[in-house]
Amino acid sequence: MIKFENHIGEIKISNKYLISLIGNTATNCFGVVGMNTFGPKQRIGSLLKKGESLENGVIIHQTKDNELIIDLHITVSYGVNVSTVVESIMEKVQYTVETEAAVKVAKINVFVDEMQS
Repeated sequence: MIKFENHIGEIKISNKYLISLIGNTATNCFGVVGMNTFGPKQRIGSLLKKGESLENGVIIHQTKDNELIIDLHITVSYGVNVSTVVESIMEKVQYTVETEAAVKVAKINVFVDEMQS
């Protein structure tokens, strides 16, 4: 749960919503084939759920300043310019999170774990 306060009061945004928003945005970028599981919790969850989930490969950390640090683990298409794809993902995810959820993004780390043809 992401919590922050403004002049009206306390606002809470669920991690599940943010992870779905980020995963959907990242997978809709050109050159992205899918999201990769990261860590034991996501691996066990993917084994139980059967099929690909947008929640795979998205890790969110909240800073003391109520900003987000986002880690994404992705698979890209073979033959694409990886740096361009990563830059596009970073821009689109930051824009989407800041406009849709009104949460400031401090940093986005994109890890290309795999290439697929």
